[in-house]
Formats: sequence, structure tokens, C-alpha cells
Amino acid sequence: MKTKSILYSCLFLLFGASCASENAEAPAEASSSEQTSVGQSGVKDETSSPNIVQVAVGSKDHSTLVAAVKAASLVDALSNAGPFTVFAPTNAAFDKLPAGTVEGLLKPEIKADLKNILEYHTYVGVLKAEFMQDGQEFEQVNGGKVKITKNGDKILVNGSEIVASIVTSNGIIHVINDVLLPK
Repeated sequence: MKTKSILYSCLFLLFGASCASENAEAPAEASSSEQTSVGQSGVKDETSSPNIVQVAVGSKDHSTLVAAVKAASLVDALSNAGPFTVFAPTNAAFDKLPAGTVEGLLKPEIKADLKNILEYHTYVGVLKAEFMQDGQEFEQVNGGKVKITKNGDKILVNGSEIVASIVTSNGIIHVINDVLLPK
């Protein structure tokens, strides 16, 4: 009977533990109190292409946006599979806002307003610049719409030029030099 038990344990642990010893035991499962709940942003993956949040974190020009995404508790949402299109204002774009605006929006009591603004920068789906047409409107995560216009070879979203586009594992980032404010 003991041999049968060891055989079942070995089959169950097919790749996890050695079956060489008669005294081998299945590893104890961690209790739920020992496990920490981590969202998608907590997954460590060194081989896949970076997602939207990982690309933004790695950009010196988007540190204000990253701070805002963290303050609005949107890191996990934007780390998920998506796909998403994010119109990503640069630090210089945030600097154009009236003095004290960014600091005010980062306060916990204003989190809902900050989240609304950031969701206005996010579309569910991939909007590649080469397929954007003059006059198109896209409904953003917060329910507001952005309008695409073209001026020669330039593509603008609500009048702000898309200066770069970066493909990520869960969508695309369009870098813009203005903060889009919901209407």
C-alpha cells in the first residue's frame, strides 16, 4: 500500500519533486494567509515584450504620467492583456497645466478626478496611427470621445500631435505633448 501511495505522489508531482526516496512527501501547500495577492503588474517576466506600464516606467519623459497612473490605482488595469491605446502626455505636457494642478490631482481625495482624466487618455483596442482618419472619433474608457484630425502628415488627437508611437505587448502608446481634458 505504501508503494502505491508513493507512486501516486510521484505521478502527481511528475515534474515537481524527486520520486527516488520512499520517504518523499508532497510539498506542503502554502496557507492562504501566507499568500500575497498581486495584480497583473506584479507578474515578473524577463522574456516577454514590455507592456504599456513597463514601457512608461522606463521612459524618463513619462515619470509624471507614471506617478499619476500609480496614484489613480490603474497600474494593474494597464498591465492586463488589453489591448489598449494610451495617448501618453509627456512630462512637458503636464508642465503646461496651471501651477499646482498636477500636485492637486495626485492627492488621494481627488483620485476620482485623476482616474477620469487618465481614462480619457485610454481606448480599449489598438488604434494604429496609419489607420486613423481625419474626423474619426473614438470613445475612451471614461465614456468621453476624442477626435482625430490630420494636418498634412501630422495626426492629432483633440488638437495634440502624436509625436511618436510605441507598440507594446498589450497595445500601443501614442506620445502627445498635451494633457487631454475630458469634455
